[in-house]
Amino acid sequence: MQTMCTNNISKKYLRSLGHKLKPIVFISKNGLSENIKTEIVDAIERHELIKIKISSNCRTEKSRLSKQICDENNAKLIQEIGNIILIFKSSHNPNPKLSNLLRMRDKT
Repeated sequence: MQTMCTNNISKKYLRSLGHKLKPIVFISKNGLSENIKTEIVDAIERHELIKIKISSNCRTEKSRLSKQICDENNAKLIQEIGNIILIFKSSHNPNPKLSNLLRMRDKT
């Protein structure tokens, strides 16, 4: 497992920021539809660090979906606990009002 992410932001730091977040994308038992994929792309672009809730009882299905989401979006899987995954993708021009990294950093 890699210990550093894009721009040398540590996974530990990202996990601490992610702890305060609520899932903003929900994947039902029907899996990844085109609408869900579009929503994930938009959410990652706006927020950089997002939580996704996957409604599946099968651990291998959740892992497969996590890997697929990260691969399709060039994102890093930061944490996977239960039905929740935390993923990160650095934005080239993050919006300070929407980026979870910039908003959380300003609060500390």
